[in-house]
Amino acid sequence: MEEQIAKNLAGMGLFHLTAGNLIMWAVAFVLFYLAIKKQIEPLLLIPIGFGVFIANFPLTGLLGEHGLFEMFYKYGISNELIPPLIFLGLGAMTDFGPVLANPKTFLLGAAAQLGVYGAFFGALLLGFTLPEAGAIGIIGGADGPTSIFLSNALAPHLLGAVAVAAYSYMALVPIIIPPVAKALTTKQERSIVMTQLRMVSKGEKIVFPLLACIIIISLVPKSAPLISMFMLGNLFMECGVVERLTDVSRNALMNIVTILLGLGVGSRMTAATFLRLDTIGVFTIGIVAFIIACAGGVLMAKLMNVFSKQKINPLIGAAGVSAVPMAARVVHMMGAKENPQNYLLMHAMGPNVAGVIGTAVCAGALISALT
Repeated sequence: MEEQIAKNLAGMGLFHLTAGNLIMWAVAFVLFYLAIKKQIEPLLLIPIGFGVFIANFPLTGLLGEHGLFEMFYKYGISNELIPPLIFLGLGAMTDFGPVLANPKTFLLGAAAQLGVYGAFFGALLLGFTLPEAGAIGIIGGADGPTSIFLSNALAPHLLGAVAVAAYSYMALVPIIIPPVAKALTTKQERSIVMTQLRMVSKGEKIVFPLLACIIIISLVPKSAPLISMFMLGNLFMECGVVERLTDVSRNALMNIVTILLGLGVGSRMTAATFLRLDTIGVFTIGIVAFIIACAGGVLMAKLMNVFSKQKINPLIGAAGVSAVPMAARVVHMMGAKENPQNYLLMHAMGPNVAGVIGTAVCAGALISALT
C-alpha cells in the first residue's frame, strides 16, 4: 500500500515543480498582463503566454513525441508551414498603393534592414555561431512570422527567445520609435507636409505581386515561401474576383494559424531552454537591432532630401520596420503633433510595406548564406 501511495504521489506533477517552472509561469503572467491590461498584441501574446504556462507543467506529455503541443510545433512550425500561411493573410490585408505611388519609399524599407545586419554582427561579437547570429539578427526587422521562419531554419533552440523578443519589440513600437525618430530629426523636418499621393490603377496593383515574385524569387530563391504567399494573398485582394478566398485568408485562416503559432512557440519556452544566458543576449541584441532599424530609415530619408526637390518627412523612414500598420500609425501621430496639417499615414505605409518585403528577402538571403 505504501509503495502504491508513493507511486501515485510520484505521478503528480505538483511534486516535480522546479523553481525554473515557477519563473516561467511568472513570464507567462507578464505576457498575459501585457496582452489583457495593456492590450499589447493580445492575439499573439495570449496564446504564446498560455503555451509557456502549460509547457511548464511537469509530466503532462504535451511535449513528448505524440504530445498535443509537440504536434503544433512539429507540423506547423518545424516544417515551416504556419509562417507562410500568416504571410498569405498579411498579403490579403496589404495595400501596395502607397509604395507604388512613391517607389522611393522602397529605399526607406531597405535602409531599415540595417538593424538586421547590425544585430547579426553584434551577435557574432558576443560569441554566437553564424546560424545563431542570423536567427537573432532578423529581430531587427520587427517581423514575428519571419523571425520564427528563420529561427526554425537556422537555430531552432533559440526559437522561443527570438519569437518573444520579436513580438515584444513589435508591441513596443509606440515606445521605441518616437525617441529614436525625434533624436535624429529637427522640428522643422518633422513638420514637413508631404504632397498627396497619386492614384494607383487597379492594373498596377494586379501586376505588382506577379512582378515582385519574378524579381525577388529569381534573385533570392530561399525567400520564396514567404514572398510567394504574401503576393498570393495580395493578388486575391486586388483582383476583385475571389472575395471568399480573400476573406478566409485575412480572417478565418489567419485566426486559426495565429492560435497554433502562439501555442507552438510558447511550448518551446520551457525552463530548461529559456532560462539561459544566451536568452538575455538575444533580448539585448534585439532591442539594439530595432533601434538601428528605425534610425537607418530616418537617416536614409534625410539623405534623400539632400538630393530631392520634393522633400520627404524623415519620420516616415522610421516606419521602414515590418510592424504593419502600427509603425505607420505611430509616425503619423508624431507628424500630426508637430504640424496639425500633416497627414503622414499613407506616406508611412509605403516604407512600412517595403519593410515587410525587405525583411523576408533578408531572411531568404541569410538562409542561402548560412545553410
